Amino acid sequence: MSEEVYQSREERKKAVKTREGQQKSRKFPLKGPLLKKVVIVCLVLGLVSAGLGTITFASMVKSTPELDASKLVDPLSTKFYDKDGNFIYEYGKEKRTKISYDQIPKVLEDAFIATEDSRFYDHHGIDIKRTAKAIFVNVTGDFGSQGGSTITQQVIKNSFLTPQKTLKRKVQEWDLAYQLEQKYSKQEILMMYLNKINLGNRSYGVAAAAKNYYGLEANELKKLTLAQAAMLAGLPQSPNNFDPSKPENKEAATNRRNLVLSLMHRHGFITEKQMEKASKVPITEGLVPKSERQGMPYEAFLDAAVKEIKRKLKDVDVSTDGLSIYTTLDPKAQAYADKMMNTGEIIAYPNENFQGAFVFLDTKTGEVRAIGSGRNDYQADFLGYNLAVDINRQPGSTFKPIFDYGPAIENLKWSTGHMINDQKTTYSTGQQISNWDHQYHGMITIRNALQNSYNIPALLTLREVGLDKAKSFAEQLGITFKNDQVYESYSIGSNTVSPLAMAGAYSAFGNGGVYNKPHFVQKVVLADGTTVNFAEQPKRVMQDYTAYMVTDMLRSVVTDGTGKAANVPGLDVAGKTGTTNFDAQTLAKYGYPNSATNDSWFAGYTPQYTMAVWTGYAQNGPGNYLAGDSSKIAQLMFKAMMQSFGTDSSNFQQPSSVYEVNNELYIKGVASAEVPPKKEEKKLKKEEKKPKKQEKKLKKEEEKHRKKEEKHRKKEEKHRKKEEEKKQNHG
Repeated sequence: MSEEVYQSREERKKAVKTREGQQKSRKFPLKGPLLKKVVIVCLVLGLVSAGLGTITFASMVKSTPELDASKLVDPLSTKFYDKDGNFIYEYGKEKRTKISYDQIPKVLEDAFIATEDSRFYDHHGIDIKRTAKAIFVNVTGDFGSQGGSTITQQVIKNSFLTPQKTLKRKVQEWDLAYQLEQKYSKQEILMMYLNKINLGNRSYGVAAAAKNYYGLEANELKKLTLAQAAMLAGLPQSPNNFDPSKPENKEAATNRRNLVLSLMHRHGFITEKQMEKASKVPITEGLVPKSERQGMPYEAFLDAAVKEIKRKLKDVDVSTDGLSIYTTLDPKAQAYADKMMNTGEIIAYPNENFQGAFVFLDTKTGEVRAIGSGRNDYQADFLGYNLAVDINRQPGSTFKPIFDYGPAIENLKWSTGHMINDQKTTYSTGQQISNWDHQYHGMITIRNALQNSYNIPALLTLREVGLDKAKSFAEQLGITFKNDQVYESYSIGSNTVSPLAMAGAYSAFGNGGVYNKPHFVQKVVLADGTTVNFAEQPKRVMQDYTAYMVTDMLRSVVTDGTGKAANVPGLDVAGKTGTTNFDAQTLAKYGYPNSATNDSWFAGYTPQYTMAVWTGYAQNGPGNYLAGDSSKIAQLMFKAMMQSFGTDSSNFQQPSSVYEVNNELYIKGVASAEVPPKKEEKKLKKEEKKPKKQEKKLKKEEEKHRKKEEKHRKKEEKHRKKEEEKKQNHG
C-alpha cells in the first residue's frame, strides 16, 4: 500500500475525517469481525495446532478488563520516603504536560507515525499485516520476541495491561484496541499516546520531553527542527539508551535518530535531501546543558533504588503504578556526599576529569545510607548509568582479604602470625609477579604482608587455599565472577567489581561474619496496599574468628600500613587500600610516568558504617592518571564521611574463639607452628582463669561497697537519733 503525502495539517485532518466517516458508515460490530480476522490469522499460522482454537481465543477475550476512560488520562505518580519514613519526592507528577492535537507540529506527528505505526490512519486499532508477521516470528521463536503493536495498542498496553508477554495478554490488547478505536477519534488516540509516552530524562509526553531536552515550552513546539523531532520519535523504543544528553549514549542516539529519518523518507514524509541534511546535525545540538536542567533530589540514590525494585518486581512500572517506596536513604549523609563529590570544599580534586564513586552503608544491616556516583558529566542520571552500582573496575589489593587471607583463616585455620616466604615467584603460567616496591622480604607474617600490601604473599596464600575454596568464600560475600571463572591473578585483584559489591563484602567482616546484601529499599507498598519487603535474611558466611582476625589485620593497615590517611581518631577503623597499574603500552601512548596509577580504592568499616570508594578516570587521556596525593583521595573521602557521620565509638569485640599471643591472634583449639603447644595450653588456661579472677575481684569490690554503705547508713542513723534527742531536750 502506497503512503499518502500531506502538504499541510489541514489536508491531513480532512483526510482523517473522511476515513473516520467511512469507518462509521461501515458499522462494524464491536467484536465479531475483529475476532474473525484475528482467528483466521492465528489459524493460518498454526496456533490451532498448538491447542489454541476459536473457543480458547474467545475465552481470553471474555476476561478482558473494562475500557476505563479514567485510566487513559494520567497515570499514578510514585512517592519516595527516606529511612525514617519521611516523604522526600514524588516521581512523575511534575514531568507531565498535557497538550492538544493542534499544538503538535506536523514534523513531530510524522516522525512518530513513521517510526511507531506507519498505517495508523488506515487500521482500526490492529495492523493485521504487521500482526501476522509478528505472530509468525513468535510462533517460530519465543512468544513476545517480535512486536507488532500499533499506537492504539501501545495506549492500551500502557494504560490497562501488565507488561507480561503472553498470548492471553496480547489477545486482550487486540480487543481493547479495537474498542478504543470505536469510541475515540484518531486524533484523540494519538494524543493519549503522545501525552503519556515515556521519553526518558523523567519526561512523560512530548511536551515535557521538548522542555527537558530542548528548553521549549508547550506553545513553542513548532520550533522543533526535523532532526530534533526525529530524535524524540526514536526514544520510546529505549528511552534510557537513546537519551542523547548522556555522554555514553551519543553514538546510539545518533544512529537511532538517523533510522527515524530514514523511515520518514521511506514513508514519504520527507525528501531524501531533507533526510541527508538532518542526519548530519550533531545529536547534541540544541540540548539544554545538564547544569541547567531541573534535577530531582538525591537523583543517584533514587536511581539505584528504582533499579533494585525493577530487578525484584519485574512487572511494576515505577512511573505509572502509584507506588510508595520506603528507601534506606539518610538525607543528611547523601547531601554531604553530593557536596563532597561535586565541590572542592571537602576534597581538593586534581582536575575536572577526576572521577570517584562510593557506597556508604550500615555495617549491621546492609542498608545503604548514601552513595557517590561520579563527578561533573558522569553524575548519575535517573535510570541512567550509575558509577556507584554499575561501574566494574579492578579492585587491586582491596580484594586480598576477600580472596586470599579471609579464605586462609576460614579454611586453613591460619593465625595472623602465620609465616609466608616472600621470595621470587611466578604465576603458574610462568609470568613473574612482583611486589609494589620490587623487593623481597623473606619470612613475614600474613599480617605484615597485608599491612604493607605485598603481592607475592597474597598469591602464595591463594595457592595454599585453592582457587575453588577462595571462589566459594568470595561468592558468599556477594562477589560474582565473569563467566564463573577465577584465576591466580585475582589474588591481587585483577578481576572487576563495583563499589556496591565491595561495600557489601567488607561489611560482613565488620558484622562478625554475617552478610547482609546491600540494599536501597526497605519496602514497597503497591497501589492496592500490598507490601513487599526488600531486606533479605542475614546469612552467616564465615566463622566469627575469621571475621575478627581479618578485621584486626585491617586495623593494622590503617594504623601502621598503607591506609594511614583513612584513620579516624576516636573510631575503631579497619580497611584496605588497593591500586592498579597501567600496562606498558598505555604508559608509552600517553606519556604517563612509570609510577602512574589507573585505579585507587579504599574499602573500610567501623562497627557502625562500611564504605567502599573507587577513584580514577573514566577514560585514558593526557593527564588522566593517579600519582602521589591524588592516589590517596579515596582514603580522604572515606575519612570525611566517617568523621561526619560516625557516632559509634565502640570497638570490635574479640570473640571467645580467639586468643592473643605477642600481638597476634590464634584460633582456640588449633595448634599453630608460631605458638608451641605448651605455650598455647598455658595461654588457654590463663585465658580460662581470667573470668574467674574477674568474678572474684568483682565480688570483693561488691562486698567492700556493701560494707561502706552499711557503715554510712549506721552513721546516718546515729546522727538522726542525736537530732531527735536535742529536739526533745529543747522542748
